[in-house]
Amino acid sequence: MRTTTRLRRMIEGEGVHLAPGAFDGLTTRLVEQAGFDLVYGSGGAIARSCGVPDIGLLSFTEVVDRLAQMAEVTSLPIIADADTGFGNEVNAARTITTYERIGMAGLHIEDQSFPKRCGHLDDKSLVPTEEMVLKLRAMLRARTDPDFVVIARTDAIAVEGLPAALERARAYLDAGADVIFVEAPETVEQIEIVAKAIPEPKLINMFAGGKTPVVPAERLRELGYRLVIIPSDLQRAAIAACRRTLAAILEDGDSSAVAAELSTFAEREEIVRTKDYLGG
Repeated sequence: MRTTTRLRRMIEGEGVHLAPGAFDGLTTRLVEQAGFDLVYGSGGAIARSCGVPDIGLLSFTEVVDRLAQMAEVTSLPIIADADTGFGNEVNAARTITTYERIGMAGLHIEDQSFPKRCGHLDDKSLVPTEEMVLKLRAMLRARTDPDFVVIARTDAIAVEGLPAALERARAYLDAGADVIFVEAPETVEQIEIVAKAIPEPKLINMFAGGKTPVVPAERLRELGYRLVIIPSDLQRAAIAACRRTLAAILEDGDSSAVAAELSTFAEREEIVRTKDYLGG
C-alpha cells in the first residue's frame, strides 16, 4: 500500500497516531525501528540540525534534499513540514509536486508571513486568509495523488486570538484541506474548544516545554485529533546526550565515563543496515 494511502486511512479512522519529529536519515530509521507507524519531517529540527534557528532560513532545495534522504530509508509515511509553501501560490504548487515526487505522504502549510517563525516563538505575523486559501487551492490543483494529505496550519491563536483561528480553520477546510492544524493552543480548554468547533480530522503539535499543555494521547483521540506530531524531542535528547559525551571527553580525554550510555558499534551498524548494503 502506498504511504499516501496509509496516511489517508489514518486520518479517516478512529485512532490517534503519534509522529516523532525526525530530521535526517538516522533519526528516521530510529523512529521506524522503535515501532511507530508515522514519521514527522520537522522543518524546525531540520533547520536546527544545520545550526540555524527555525525562522525560514533554509531554502526550498535544502529542505527537499533532507526530506528525500529521509524517505529513502523508511517504509513509513512521512508528514513533511512545508513552512509557508516557500513563496506564493505558484511556489506552493511546486512544493506539493516536489513533495509527492520525493515520497512524502502528506504536508502541512502554514498561514504565517515570510520569514516565518517556529510556532512556539513570539512575534509571529500572518498573511490574509484569502492568500492562504489561494495557496491551498493551488496545491490541491497541483496534487496528482488524491491520497496525498494536505494539512492546513493556522498560527492565528497567538496573533489574532482563538475565534479568529477557528474562522481561518473553517476557511481552509472549505478550500479543500484534508486536516486542520491549529498551532499552539495554550490551555486544555482551548484544545477542547478547537475539537468541538472542528469535527473534521485534526493534527496537534505536542511536546514538553512548549506553549501547549501535554494531553494524553487517548484523550486527544476522544477529542478527534488523529495526528500528533512531536517535533523536537528527539533532537533535544540528542543535544543533551552529545553534551554529556563531550563533557566527558573534555574532562578525561575519552568517553569511558559515559560508555554505558553510548550505542555499541554493532548497534549503530545494525540501525543503518550495513550488512544489507554489503550483502552480509
